[in-house]
Amino acid sequence: MAQKHLDVDTLWKIERLGAPHLSPDGAQAVCTLSRYDMDENKGRVSLWLLSTLGGQPRQLTHCGDKDGQPRFSPRGDLIGFVAKREQEGHKDEEPQFYVIPPDGGEARRVGEVATGVTAFKWFPDGKRIALVSWVWPTLRGAAAQAKALKEYKARKVTGYATSEATYRYWDHFIPEGRVPHLLVMDVATGRTVDLFEGTGLELTRMDPDANAFDISPDGRAIAFAHDPAPVKQVDGRQAIAEVDVRTRKVSELVRDAAWDLSAPAYSPEGDRLAFLASHQGRKHTMPRQLAVLTREDGPARRWARDWEVVSAQWDHELNAPLRWEEDGLAVLFTAEDKGRTPVWRFDLADRRAEVLVPGGTVGGFDKQAGTLVTLADTAGHPGRIHAHLPGEAPQRLERFNDALLAPLALGQHEEVWFTGALGDKVQMWVFYPPGFDRKKKYPILHTIHGGPHTGPGDLWHHRWNWKLFAAQGYVVVNVNYHGSSGFGHAFLDSITPRWGELELQDVEAATDWLLAQPWADKRRVFATGGSYGGFMVAWMNGHVPAGRYAAYVCHAGCFDWTAMFADDAYAWHAKELGAWYWDDPARVAAQSPHAFAGAMATPTLVIHGALDYRVPDQQGLAYYNTLKARGVEARLLWFPDENHWILKPRNSRLWHEEFFGWLAAHDPGPRPARRRPAA
Repeated sequence: MAQKHLDVDTLWKIERLGAPHLSPDGAQAVCTLSRYDMDENKGRVSLWLLSTLGGQPRQLTHCGDKDGQPRFSPRGDLIGFVAKREQEGHKDEEPQFYVIPPDGGEARRVGEVATGVTAFKWFPDGKRIALVSWVWPTLRGAAAQAKALKEYKARKVTGYATSEATYRYWDHFIPEGRVPHLLVMDVATGRTVDLFEGTGLELTRMDPDANAFDISPDGRAIAFAHDPAPVKQVDGRQAIAEVDVRTRKVSELVRDAAWDLSAPAYSPEGDRLAFLASHQGRKHTMPRQLAVLTREDGPARRWARDWEVVSAQWDHELNAPLRWEEDGLAVLFTAEDKGRTPVWRFDLADRRAEVLVPGGTVGGFDKQAGTLVTLADTAGHPGRIHAHLPGEAPQRLERFNDALLAPLALGQHEEVWFTGALGDKVQMWVFYPPGFDRKKKYPILHTIHGGPHTGPGDLWHHRWNWKLFAAQGYVVVNVNYHGSSGFGHAFLDSITPRWGELELQDVEAATDWLLAQPWADKRRVFATGGSYGGFMVAWMNGHVPAGRYAAYVCHAGCFDWTAMFADDAYAWHAKELGAWYWDDPARVAAQSPHAFAGAMATPTLVIHGALDYRVPDQQGLAYYNTLKARGVEARLLWFPDENHWILKPRNSRLWHEEFFGWLAAHDPGPRPARRRPAA
């Protein structure tokens, strides 16, 4: 029987797992499972229980649409989660905190926080949680917050007025007049206390989550990251402070104007605090490293004034969260390494990092009672959850997508290395069509990644899925060009402030490598990219002679660095480009695709979303209008309800139809067999 090929409808049938969280005894893991419906054009998220001892997964929640962030209580008798639900005729206006027993039953709303619950953590006694909520900082008490929210929602105007430097982020405006505070909720009564009330303190305004704070093992204090600067900006440098839960007294633990500090995590004995530290005073591209603060000896056991970056000699950037081993001798985390993201164990005594669970790409992990669970994907399969016990082979805990994927021919993929800019070795991932025959000729499709400081490789992408692209008949390639993460700081930092230069040399060297292969059709080479990858294809249109590439696709691409000042990350522009546009307009223009529009001649599909605040849609519209004004063939796909990413199933189907339709229309040779999704 002929195998099927991956298409967009099948891609959206894949069930997406969230990061697992373990019960205290390590016997069960709870996670989210997202399922999407193309006909309804939406998704639903429920909670599932997985056994690390064997047995079938069990669905825990059924009534919610977006149940998220599940965490076992310290005694394992409850699972807390965040959701917007309807309970006893009352529908949540803001996300609230719910609990449900792991052996089943009805979920129960715990109290009600008028301004909503963004994230939470359990206290060690299981009787309270610490939570994040966006509050009006000048008001006191829950009643005042509820009244203010009711009045705000009832107002008859839609204008947004602000004097803040950072007022919108990614795809949403930061709540007008509100800031994120830490609250403590009593689980028995639902009563809350705002630990930051009247202090002027707040957590980061850039999507604060549970990694922004940690609760001490004795439950008496909470360590948190905050920006002490009076003006909050997206590139602000955070400090680490600690608040006494009973007295609400705040102590500054680590503060250095040159460093950005985040993700605090107490050791099991509470005598040390690990956190991430990036030396922004040295360079804005400096990696997040592992730092540790220790309590001094003596009866007071105060925190020491000095702290240490313990991973300073290890050229990797760490990701939150940080997870202490139970013996306090090491810290676990994920970090990229040459296109893969393993779980690492960093031994504090000998300052040595070792891979605990190799990549693919580990997207989440937890460890309890000697059991480690991971959520990981590869370029060959979507996320899977495994349990890892000492001396045993990894144990798969679910089979959610196996039946769906079994009939599919996904094709082969490999990583190759070639010599790129500066004589450096550059990594490229190559995805071959199902049934690839080296004796035949194939079109080449570049998918240039964004960032620029990211490094995709051995992972399953739900939007730019290289296996799906290859199933259309292309040899698909993804170059980890200079500037990409996971290859050391020098490689990452090499492109600033000369954007476009080294990256283009790498992409062109990759194309040369590809065209030297006997199966490559030099007439049928295409380049596509999103975000910074979109910048790259716009840059290529002005720098690569017409005819080298048959067509481009620019998704959410940066086109004009001066006009890009409307984005949510404008504070980084001078750091990356080397100057503010008003101080050195020539230098900025020299790195801006719009300045080279006179040479653009290659047909381009431009795609953009109106809710994209990272690369405002004006960028895509300006690029499209420029091509039209120059008489260059172009097509525009614009979404009024999407952000930097295309997240709705029906819009994704349209995105793929336009994407592949554009490539097919500009293919000068035998066209790949298009597999259009069923209507």
